[in-house]
Amino acid sequence: MTANELLTVKQRFGIIGNTEALNNAIEVAMRVAPTDLSVLVTGESGVGKEFFPQIIHAYSARKHNKYIAVNCGAIPEGTIDSELFGHEKGSFTGAIDSRKGYFEEADGGTIFLDEVGELPISTQVRLLRVLQTGEYMRVGSAKVQKTNVRVVAATNNNLMQAIAEGRFREDLYYRLNTVPISVPPLRERKGDIYLLFRKFASDVAVQYKMPAVALNDAARVLLESYHWRGNIRQLKNVAEQISAIEQSRDITAEILRRYLPDEGYSVRTVGNHNEGYADATTERELLYKILFDMRNDINDLKRMMTEAMSGNVHTPHPTPTTSDVIGLLPERTRSLPQSYDYADIEVVDDNPAAELTKEDVQRDQILQALQRNNYSRKEAARELFISERTLYRRMKALGINDNTK
Repeated sequence: MTANELLTVKQRFGIIGNTEALNNAIEVAMRVAPTDLSVLVTGESGVGKEFFPQIIHAYSARKHNKYIAVNCGAIPEGTIDSELFGHEKGSFTGAIDSRKGYFEEADGGTIFLDEVGELPISTQVRLLRVLQTGEYMRVGSAKVQKTNVRVVAATNNNLMQAIAEGRFREDLYYRLNTVPISVPPLRERKGDIYLLFRKFASDVAVQYKMPAVALNDAARVLLESYHWRGNIRQLKNVAEQISAIEQSRDITAEILRRYLPDEGYSVRTVGNHNEGYADATTERELLYKILFDMRNDINDLKRMMTEAMSGNVHTPHPTPTTSDVIGLLPERTRSLPQSYDYADIEVVDDNPAAELTKEDVQRDQILQALQRNNYSRKEAARELFISERTLYRRMKALGINDNTK
């Protein structure tokens, strides 16, 4: 694979980085794409495993047919079989009509099974049959149906450990792992860390019409030497926090250090892969999205009030300056210590009785995102900068009915 071909793939899919391990993973995806072999993509949470099934599908003979991505960890165990294989009318409570599953919808195309290690054993048996024979049955049906689907799976679990513990079938593992692709963690891509940070900071600056933050030399050294347990997801989160909170656009190592958790903190791990960071920052990601939106709403309200009082309602809105935007955040949120309690973020109102709890604000933000996206969890999660699985857990914790797509 030539350097120009590799660059074309990266530009097409928005992949940033030049590390040899990353390039090797992309080259494997390109070489296996023209075949129908099953592929298992492994790597820690937050490394960008979702790009590789997209590359494989786009450069395969199936590229003009459907590509369906399924987050196996976000679907409740009781409905996963119905989602994947479909069901017949009356096969269970609530099955008012027959429904096609993903394997039927994607016939002739590609299915990406993300977090495949979360599948229950009973579903693993059904999946193994599809991989071996192309046959499946809808829930509640005795009729065998055929499908021609290419399967790409991904996991951040240690599947060999799961096999030893009886949580994953060994025969299914070898069926999925015909061609393995290992995505390197961010700490093994030190030359890419600064490039990624600069991209995320630039995106925030464009989206919220503010100058981009810049790191001095000492801050860059600190950034590239940090362990990054949460990988690219954690790096993106830090870039967005600094952009939202810091009034100065010149970031020193001292400022950056306040946003980097102590590398000695304990997290839950699965095998050799870390899942803890994504779970630990769920509320933080959502709260910063809320802060972004609140800040813009307050800016708009201030302009409207100024124009109304001056009687000049037709004056175009000026672009907000950094001080206009950052100055609206509570003083104590501008430099967060490592022990900062995010429950301290308040919504200030003239009426003390109208004070909202953190849960109230999160619930309202999620509901608004769902309404704006026609109750599609996938699209709402993208707007909120969190994963679909994280959104599903937050909805459940906040008591939001799961009547979404």
